[in-house]
Amino acid sequence: MISKITHKGKGYNVDLSKPIDISIPLRQGEENVNAWYASPVKIEPVRMGEWVGEVKQGGSVNFRNIFFNPHGNGTHTECVGHISKEDCSINKCLKTFFFVAELITVLPEETPDGDQIITKQHIENCLGEKQPEAIVIRTLDNNISKINRHYSNTNPPYLHQEAAELIDALSIDHILIDLPSVDKEADGGKLAAHHTFWQYPHNTKFNRTITEMIYVPNTVYDGTYLLNIQIASFENDASPSKPVLYQMNMAV
Repeated sequence: MISKITHKGKGYNVDLSKPIDISIPLRQGEENVNAWYASPVKIEPVRMGEWVGEVKQGGSVNFRNIFFNPHGNGTHTECVGHISKEDCSINKCLKTFFFVAELITVLPEETPDGDQIITKQHIENCLGEKQPEAIVIRTLDNNISKINRHYSNTNPPYLHQEAAELIDALSIDHILIDLPSVDKEADGGKLAAHHTFWQYPHNTKFNRTITEMIYVPNTVYDGTYLLNIQIASFENDASPSKPVLYQMNMAV
């Protein structure tokens, strides 16, 4: 199915029959990606007396409870409610779902104190003159182990505040990244990149989102894509999500 879109006065063809799913599925057990010391995902059938909600155990239907933490158990999209005193839900903040996105790949820079950071220079070098609506950041080494990595207490790479300032200045409204957070794992609660990107609390950008713990395969090349962010309708600061990319080809 070919759809035609226009971006900044240029026409593009998008084949909606060829999605590129960059989410990590929620899976039960220790093999699922994990961060922030969250308990593993648990999926279990409901039991009521002698009735069990699982067909293979004799039930008439599969009827299961799922226990998870959206921030710690997989790909998720969050809104400013993640850091605000006010209650803000991703369901109310994210109201449109298709965006023109730029996929970039960066090798985080090591600092003298041993941190690995994504810098303003990384963003400038990769984007050039482009000003997309969303930025998808893939970090190297991009090993497939990212889909089941346990990040707690590992001090993963993060986005430097100056890089977040540039993203804000470029009016990019959606950040997607293959790390558990845009901020340092233990920063004393500063969350500098989160605050800078959302401009909270003095000029809050309620429409902006951050999607963390994605995985972009190496077979997907850097460039411009149509991005679809799919969420569940949770009245919560974050929801498990399914970001999907589509190639954009210039219309002739």
